[in-house]
Amino acid sequence: MFTIPNYTRYCLILILSVMTVTYLQGQESKIKSGPMLGPVTLRDVSIWLQTQGATTVSISCTPVKGGATIRSEKRKTRKEDGFTTTIHLSELEPGTTYNYTLWMDKKELKLPYPLRFTTQTHWQWRFDPPDFAFAAASCFYVNEESYDRPGKPYGGDYEILDQVVARKPDFMVWLGDNAYTREGDYESRSGIYHRYTHSRSLGRLQPLLASTAHYAIWDDHDYGPNDSDWTYPLKHHALDAFKDFWPGEGYGAGHTEGITSSFSWNDCQFFMLDDRWYRTVDTQNGTILGEQQKYWLKEALLYSKATFKFVCVGGQFLNDAAVYENFANYASERQEIIDFISDNKIKNVIFLTGDRHHSEISKLVTENGTVIYDITSSAITSSTSDHSSEPNTLRVPGSMIGVRNFAVINVKGAGPTRAVHVDFIDKGGRQLYSYNIDLLK
Repeated sequence: MFTIPNYTRYCLILILSVMTVTYLQGQESKIKSGPMLGPVTLRDVSIWLQTQGATTVSISCTPVKGGATIRSEKRKTRKEDGFTTTIHLSELEPGTTYNYTLWMDKKELKLPYPLRFTTQTHWQWRFDPPDFAFAAASCFYVNEESYDRPGKPYGGDYEILDQVVARKPDFMVWLGDNAYTREGDYESRSGIYHRYTHSRSLGRLQPLLASTAHYAIWDDHDYGPNDSDWTYPLKHHALDAFKDFWPGEGYGAGHTEGITSSFSWNDCQFFMLDDRWYRTVDTQNGTILGEQQKYWLKEALLYSKATFKFVCVGGQFLNDAAVYENFANYASERQEIIDFISDNKIKNVIFLTGDRHHSEISKLVTENGTVIYDITSSAITSSTSDHSSEPNTLRVPGSMIGVRNFAVINVKGAGPTRAVHVDFIDKGGRQLYSYNIDLLK
């Protein structure tokens, strides 16, 4: 089989990125950003896009290996939704690759890369769950000089997005701070939508949006002001924007009010938590998750039959240094969750976190031998820091990374050999650190 060397593949992606920017600039009356693949299941897929103005859009898709064409309903983008829309394609076949065409005001949109998706495989009761890989990252800052603070730009190295595309993950998990609201943004609904639009419209981002499925949670900066909590008065506008820009089927899981949700990929389950909606100002007696969300998380973990259980939340969970916005500042709640996992002997729980502008892996072994991991992946384009001197007693030695990076997480192996392999990658495609997590029976 012919394979393309990594350097050549990177150059091709770079060319596609430039072509995409040029194309979008020439289509100003139509598309603003996207298309982006949202959740993908065995028989359904969601495709998101944003237009420059009110536009009627639809999608048709056909199996790569031949078959009947499926056509979506027509949707018209609206100003009140930021001219965004999500189109759902259903009645698809599992484990099937489809080419799709985007129609805008009855005209076909053509991009310099293929528009394609693959539904999840129906492996249950048939064979071992397939191997898969996903990318994880947080802290996506896109500069806008007129609104940024004076001095050195806070964001940069956008070419790192090409490296994510080059690794062809099955999907990507965005771990919060996926946009950075500034002064002038978080005081109004229009400001919030402006920030989401500006970040999403980065030309270099477009090939990544189209190449794989995307799932997201938020943290303070894409929810409201820095370190924002439940008192933020425009939280409902922020929720509207999040839902408009991140298509999802299950927001508000467990009768919660924010962005709590869950999804499955092969034999793994992802619990997507909201660390802002219920967060109290009082750290001593307060909460990050809120009682209802905690109750849902506990019940969902008990119910889950997943091989690995990935709990996605914005701030670091295991890091026991009570600094910045770590869960350690809410010590009783952190311990409550640890005790619940340990007392119920829930195995193979891995937290996926962001926020900190550094990456690292933390590991906790409880008194009864239950092992909990925390993989922190930060930052992808924001500024970074080396927090090696921070007293995290649970840090895996050598795992601290203080430069821009993202994580690629492979779940592979059959039966008792199933394992999680983590690679942290920098903007040049270099592997910064690797770690293996074996399945615990």
